[in-house]
Amino acid sequence: MSRNSARGFAVVSATAVTTVGAVMGVAQAGTAHSTDDAQASAGDATLLADIPVGEQAPVQAAPLARQAETQAVAADAVARKSAEESARQQAAKDARAKRAAAEEKAKKEREAKGIFPLQSSYTVAEVQAMARQIVPSGQFQCFSNIVNHESTWNYLAVNAASGAYGLVQALPGNKMASAGADWRINPATQIKWGLNYMNGRYGSPCGAWSYWQAHGNY
Repeated sequence: MSRNSARGFAVVSATAVTTVGAVMGVAQAGTAHSTDDAQASAGDATLLADIPVGEQAPVQAAPLARQAETQAVAADAVARKSAEESARQQAAKDARAKRAAAEEKAKKEREAKGIFPLQSSYTVAEVQAMARQIVPSGQFQCFSNIVNHESTWNYLAVNAASGAYGLVQALPGNKMASAGADWRINPATQIKWGLNYMNGRYGSPCGAWSYWQAHGNY
């Protein structure tokens, strides 16, 4: 190799080395800058790994504890509301039952005294139930026999020929006013009058029934 050729090779080699060094320097500088930024960012955050091992469990449990507490409070509120609604419904039910019992007791007391609320109309069963409350039990069947023959338990029955009126066919009907002014429409008033009449004239409903069987009237 000539001297000029050797000099040219040396220059080229030096240039290549310089270029490679520059490139590597730039790369290393970039890498170093990125690493520094990452380290700076990491330094601003608290990592679980940075917390001592003995303190990691409480840190993890804190959010779960708060969540459980919130859920417990919500569940208590729902349970309390449900209990209050159940108590309200039970109180209303008890009040209705108490009122119904009081009404039934008052009704039985009135019936025992022969007092019945006036209605717009009555069924045969209702009229018979009244009679059972007013007429002594030992006399009821005799009383019922007479009423069956006289009016078939129709408290509005009128005899077209004579004008006799009501359950026991009082003649005239207004005689029953002595038992109550509502004698035309109140079966209880008619029953009371009929019982008094039978007791006064025949001694009892059964005495009246015996007479009726013998004469076809009483």
